[in-house]
Parts: sequence; structure tokens; C-alpha cells
Amino acid sequence: MRTKSYKKLMIVPGYACNNRCIFCINYDMRTMPERSTAELLRRLKKGRADGCDYLEFAGGEDAIRKDFCLLVNAARKMGYERIAVATNGRIFSYPDFAKRAVESGLTDIIFSIHASSEKIHDQLTQVSGCFRQALAGIENVLALFRSVKNTTVGTNTAITKLNYKELPNIGKFILNSLGLCNAEFIFADPSRGGVARHFDMLMPKISDAAPYMRECLYLGQEHFRRGIVENLISNWAARYVPLCYFTDFFPFQISDVRENIVFNHVTHSTPEGATPDYLKSRREVSRRKTLRCEGCLLREDCEGLWHRYLEEFGDSELKPVKDTSVRERKIKYIKDFLSCR
Repeated sequence: MRTKSYKKLMIVPGYACNNRCIFCINYDMRTMPERSTAELLRRLKKGRADGCDYLEFAGGEDAIRKDFCLLVNAARKMGYERIAVATNGRIFSYPDFAKRAVESGLTDIIFSIHASSEKIHDQLTQVSGCFRQALAGIENVLALFRSVKNTTVGTNTAITKLNYKELPNIGKFILNSLGLCNAEFIFADPSRGGVARHFDMLMPKISDAAPYMRECLYLGQEHFRRGIVENLISNWAARYVPLCYFTDFFPFQISDVRENIVFNHVTHSTPEGATPDYLKSRREVSRRKTLRCEGCLLREDCEGLWHRYLEEFGDSELKPVKDTSVRERKIKYIKDFLSCR
């Protein structure tokens, strides 16, 4: 697979889910009415007319919709080059569904793995047996994808106070037990939903979580760097973090930075409405930098910390970056990326 820049449509059909993850950003939105098939087909068609060639289904657990495979197949026929879905994986444990979903045209499937053990994972998702079903789903998809070119299987892990010390073990599990080197580790978002409701129980401080996150990121760094130019869809990265704690992994092992390079534009379409420039909106609305960030060489690239986080913890953890080699590394990587388009 050759590297290219995509124009992305991220679409949320609804928020219904067969898990009850206590950290979920959409914790309070499960009963919101789902969008109809006709509405979603119109939105997909508009996305293609606007030049979008990368489609991601987010939710909610979109794969439990009766029209899910129909929507994927329709998107492929419209001309979307890559179609991704983020999933808890449970429905993919059923071989017949996994086969239909892959044959409908999915190219990227991202499974939620929040622990290396059944006990902690199922505690976070609040569904007994969820971990075993997710692993069965991954096994089914890996077998099906062997005969399909240009496909990826990945994982995402929500980082909370209940599992951050487990991150090195989670990374080893994903690499060694699942055989995957495509993973994203997502720092908790207290803007709304589960983490906002249970802030004291779930929200870790970045200074506490960062050492475990860095150890986890180092596990996949060698493989990631080997494939950095050829396939930026595949990643082993952190998301929603201040860059001053992760200079060794800048730029391409920080999702917030990498996606500004991989995607030339991202539109976010939800039941509440559309955000035409999602990357800009996230920088300007959801997170912020403080006076302590003045003079940091990564200020331009960094999105800072969540508003709620700063209200509760303040900004004393932030530490401006002064090492000029960090910026030089970004320039080199981007030149490599552009030369391969």
C-alpha cells in the first residue's frame, strides 16, 4: 500500500450499543433516535460529491444495525477507497456476520481492547464475556482478510485510571498474543459522557499515566518506523495527549498530529449535525493550551488538554519543549511522506 493523503468522512449513524462502557463519551446518548438508512445514504453520497474517499463509521456500535452491510456496500459502490469501522467486536465473533461484513467492502476494522485480561476488560465494558467475543471477532476477521488486499486490523484502548498501569501489558498482548502492530491508545476524554460523570474514578493525571503510555508506545515503535512511509493508516500511537510528555514519539506516533498529515480534511457527521472541519473544531473547542505553553517549540502542533481536565487539575504538569531536534524530526518525516505520494 502506498501512502496518500485522504479526505475523510467520519459518520455516526447513532449511539445504540450492546456494551455499557463506563468511560464512553456517548454514555448519556444511547437512547437518541438512530438516523434512517435513507438519511445515511444521502450523507454518504454528499460525502463522495465533496471528494471524500475515506469513510469511517463511529458510534455507538454501528455493526449491530440491520443495514450496516448495506451501508458499507453502498459506500464502496459510490467510490470510497477505504471504509473503516470502530467496533467492540462482539458481533464479529459470529462467523456468518464477519464474512458478510468483510464481503460488503470493509477495509479497516478497529477492535476495542481495554485490557490484557478478561476481568478488567469486562469490568470496563460492563458486559460479561465481552473480552472473549472480541478476541473471537479479531480471529474471524484476520482469517477473512488474508484473501483481501490492502486491509488492516487494529485496536483502540481507552486509557482510564482503572487501566493505565496495565498499558505495557496491553501493548504486549496486542503485539504478541493478537499478532497486531496497529493500535491506538486514547487518553480519557472528560468533556461529556462517562468520564465526565465519573471524573474522580476514571480520569488519570497525564503525569501519572505518561510513563506507562510511553513504555507501551516503545513496544511498537521499531515496527511502526519501518512502515512509516508506506502505510500511515496503520499506527501505534497515542491520542488526546499534550506533546510535551511524548517528544520521542512526535510526530507520527501521536494521532492528533499524524491525522493532520494523513487526512487533508475531516468532516464529522453525527445525529446532532455536521462539523465541516472536525480537526479545526477539536483544536478550537474541545482542548486548549495555557500560558505555560508559551515558548514551547511544539505549541503549533499541540492541542493541549481538555477544558474539564484543566479546571480540575490545573496546568502545573505541562513542561514546554525546547529541543529543536524534535521539530527537525517532523520536517524529515513529512518530506519522506510527501516523496512517497
